Amino acid sequence: MKTSDFYYDLPERLIAQDPLLDRTSSRLLVLDKKSGKTEHKNFYDIINYLNEGDCLVLNDTRVIPARLYGKKEESGGKIEFLLLKQLAKDEWEVILKPGKKAKKGARFDFGEGKLKAEILDTLEGGNRRVKFYYEGLFENVLDELGQMPLPPYITHKLEDKERYQTVYSKNKGSAAAPTAGLHFTKELLAKIEEKGVHIAYLTLHVGLGTFRPVKVEDVTEHKMHSEYYEISKETADKINNAKKNGGKIISVGTTSTRVLETVADENGILKEASGETDIFIYPPYKFKIVDKLITNFHLPESTLLMLVSALATKENIDKAYKEAVEKEYRFFSFGDAMFIQ
Repeated sequence: MKTSDFYYDLPERLIAQDPLLDRTSSRLLVLDKKSGKTEHKNFYDIINYLNEGDCLVLNDTRVIPARLYGKKEESGGKIEFLLLKQLAKDEWEVILKPGKKAKKGARFDFGEGKLKAEILDTLEGGNRRVKFYYEGLFENVLDELGQMPLPPYITHKLEDKERYQTVYSKNKGSAAAPTAGLHFTKELLAKIEEKGVHIAYLTLHVGLGTFRPVKVEDVTEHKMHSEYYEISKETADKINNAKKNGGKIISVGTTSTRVLETVADENGILKEASGETDIFIYPPYKFKIVDKLITNFHLPESTLLMLVSALATKENIDKAYKEAVEKEYRFFSFGDAMFIQ
């Protein structure tokens, strides 16, 4: 299968630049993965597609303000850090801009000395291993100095940082939001639970690799980025019981899907687990546990578009995306949603 098979033409004006005032008022394209039939609804209608006994699985990761602007100690030149992944205490994998000449031992300053950094090593792919120096708690310093790492296709300033967080975000560590979850409010989740739908939480810390296009033409040659995940015994038991009793497992987002499909055994049974996953789901793929998926509209030629094509078939996704463009749905992180059932 070729990467170019997953290209589609998207007018730039359809890339959502700002979140809607009401999270649940996004549009919702409902796609039947077997027949290819589509319906056009609003996100608050999602409750009508969830049944008593089903299990809705959400990723409770929280985005950290991972973008830092500072200067080189030696020259005073401007520098931008993007924190990707914590490697050890006070040590992070970081993207530097401009960073080509930044060598081991180079030091940087942020917030007039509130935070300092030193390059320890150059990693595979050109990112750096960096050690930070500060007083107090690192997360407090980061909250004060850092900015939300919005994707490159969003050019507008985000006035309220919480709009790039899900309302149930809890475990800090992501460099990007699990955007399918941005459509939920606490009120909608309460109504879903009142209907008898089980709600389960897992964690996957989203890396920026999620936005990177696949650069090889042969899909099978793509090396997937790895991301840290955790799934508790309580969550595993809740999902297993729902499945055993005939309920459907509805994954919210490609991130939740990747965790579920990583941890599930061949019989679709989960157990408590944590670790790194680099699972790459593309057609043809036999899903072990996920029955349905709530997701956003994804970038052309991205691994996320390949994942949804594996669930709903490429033909159905191609048709649905064409329809979404024609009907002027809003695309990507702050855009509208799709429900694959």
